[in-house]
Amino acid sequence: MKINVVLVILIAAIISLSGQASLFAQDSSVVLEQFKKSFPQVKVDEFSKIDIDGLYEIVSGGRVLYYFPQKNYLFAGAIWTPAGKNLTNARESELLTKKIKEISLKNALKIGSGENIVLEFTNPDCSYCRQASKFFSEKKNVTRYVYFLFSSKDSEKKVKHVLCAKDKAKAYEEAMTGKLDGKKLEACNDEKAVMLLNEHKQTVSRLGLNSTPQFWVNGKHVSGANIPLLESLLKNETTK
Repeated sequence: MKINVVLVILIAAIISLSGQASLFAQDSSVVLEQFKKSFPQVKVDEFSKIDIDGLYEIVSGGRVLYYFPQKNYLFAGAIWTPAGKNLTNARESELLTKKIKEISLKNALKIGSGENIVLEFTNPDCSYCRQASKFFSEKKNVTRYVYFLFSSKDSEKKVKHVLCAKDKAKAYEEAMTGKLDGKKLEACNDEKAVMLLNEHKQTVSRLGLNSTPQFWVNGKHVSGANIPLLESLLKNETTK
């Protein structure tokens, strides 16, 4: 378990000052004003006091930061519980899930018609994405809504090929099982496919996602190809 040492030292310092409660009895609006003056380059989407004395949470572009006004310090790092829970990651996941509820599924690639709803952000050249795709392809009680996130020209060509295909679900499976690897794909300039590709890019940008795979299984967020967790979130799942 990786723990941000600086943040641990910070928390220890706060605890040592716990007897000086008056130091932290500041109005949040005053603290926010102090923060903005000290760190004008940091965009503040949300600002609130958390249940660690003297520590404030800043949400900036989906990222969670911590501010200690007593020393006028800004910290980036994870807060862990003794049980090993990463509270920072859990909070960022919660914020991302709120954003997810605002996006439309109409531009996603729909695969299947089962009762389990899976929103999937994937890359056809990502090995972990392929592992997770294989897992879901073996489930028949799932409806998948797929958005693409890619960073290379080769990946973009594969995504365009999928979005141009008459049978997009089949083309998607070909891409995710490696059948398109090394193939010279014909350039696709279909207007609707190009529009869909741009919609995928814009959706990913709005969400601030920068890694794959990412899933929401029946509303619950899973980062990475955590197959046991994905399995546990499926309701009444059956295999083909």
